[in-house]
Amino acid sequence: MSEPDQVDVVVVGAGAAGMYMVHKLHSMGLTVRCFEAGADVGGTWYWNRYPGARCDVESIDYSYSFDPELEQEWDWSERYATQPEILRYLRHVADRYGLRRFIIFSTRVVSARFDEPAGQWRVRTDSGETVSARFCVFATGSLSDVRVPGFPGLDEFTGSWYHTARWPHREVDFTGRRVGVIGTGSSGIQCAPVIARQAAHLYVFQRTANFSIPAQNQPHTPQSRAAYKATYAERRRKSRASGGGSPHETYPKNTLETTPEERRAIFERQWQLGGVLFSKTFPDQLRDRAANDEAVAFFTEKVRAMVGDPAIADLLLPNDHPIGTKRICTDTDYYQTFNRDNVTLVDVRSAPIERITRAGIRTAAAEYELDDIVFATGFDAMTGALAKIDIRGRDGLALRDAWSAGPRTYLGLMVAGFPNMFVVTGPGSPSVLANMILAAEQHVEWIAEAIGHLDRTGRSTIEPAAHAQDGWVDYCNELAGQTLFPEANSWYLGANVPGKPRVFMPFIGGLGAYREICAEVARDGYRGFDLKESV
Repeated sequence: MSEPDQVDVVVVGAGAAGMYMVHKLHSMGLTVRCFEAGADVGGTWYWNRYPGARCDVESIDYSYSFDPELEQEWDWSERYATQPEILRYLRHVADRYGLRRFIIFSTRVVSARFDEPAGQWRVRTDSGETVSARFCVFATGSLSDVRVPGFPGLDEFTGSWYHTARWPHREVDFTGRRVGVIGTGSSGIQCAPVIARQAAHLYVFQRTANFSIPAQNQPHTPQSRAAYKATYAERRRKSRASGGGSPHETYPKNTLETTPEERRAIFERQWQLGGVLFSKTFPDQLRDRAANDEAVAFFTEKVRAMVGDPAIADLLLPNDHPIGTKRICTDTDYYQTFNRDNVTLVDVRSAPIERITRAGIRTAAAEYELDDIVFATGFDAMTGALAKIDIRGRDGLALRDAWSAGPRTYLGLMVAGFPNMFVVTGPGSPSVLANMILAAEQHVEWIAEAIGHLDRTGRSTIEPAAHAQDGWVDYCNELAGQTLFPEANSWYLGANVPGKPRVFMPFIGGLGAYREICAEVARDGYRGFDLKESV
């Protein structure tokens, strides 16, 4: 790299959001340097290579919309693409737009400090490099800070262990081996059926049952490709205006306004479509407990029909949260996997894991001899990656101190006390409740326009006013309180991380409404932000 140590913008992270941020800034004529911890682009899809890894948003929606030519030239092979295909797509985008020349790979940012007299961010990496920039954009990902539970004895285990989010960049063959998967969130539910087809025996250690909907995945045909490419513009328009960033539309009636026969038919239709949108079959499903109970009853019937042993089905059915208030999983043959003779479900709620032993896992009830352990134990979501970096704003204020009682942002884009620092799809934005690529595109475009506005008007810094940030946090909390989401101990609230403040982190009002709020703030002269003149 031959760029100077002074650039207009530093971008941290080269996943889907960071890649588009780099492209957008460069197209504006700004100098940009991006730092990426991985050895290539891709973010989530670079790291998460576990067996069965797929996106739970349809591929034709989980893709960039900023360039119609890109939409038309790329052919998706199936409704829900696998990790290798998504990574190939992101690498294609990097090549198509020449993005790698702006990215320093295998490099972590360790600190970012705002030099107030100079009006510059000083960004330091683990290689010792320091770069100064007018603006700093954190595209570090909502699900990127990996959690490995601190079970005693892990260092004594004589077999191999893996984390789904840090999978080796080589094939892992479980043929003939005894494998334990710890965790039944998305990655555990996706990898278990694949591992079961290889392993001599698979033990699935479940603390909390999750709702998972069969993906009903299908390959794309020349006809289906032609159809979606012909209607892409309208599909994207609907997606941007929707709650979750897809063209899905809920049924026009509330749940209990339908007859039992009508209700069942609508649930069945959505079940056959497959995937996470089952939680939005009816418009009141995530607001009204009686409506949610109807969806749970339908789901329960479906699971009992798929699982041969009623006692195993009982364990697999969630009973501690309404459906959809934790991220619904999308699976391929997950429930049927427990009908296999070589699969055992281990209930670690009734008999918790006590320790990892030399030979495997010991719970309060038994010891399981294993050759391999797979941790499907998730992330410190939405704030974890930022907390790992020493970020300091005005007067040396550390971001981790500013967020000690939970994350506080204005519009999910900026933080009071941290001028010219932007966060992409972080807390206070739709983020993980929406199609992440469309959500990231909206953020990138808003950030780019804000930077352009500063330059056009002779301003040097933009920063949220404290009262605007307080108002946004209150509004986000108010919206969440009108739903069933706070009833679940989910990673949306940080409940999976001991000691993390219990705060509902995403904006729950929907992507379409959020886009309009952000646009209105900008149209109103960046209402709620303090913009300072250049010296």
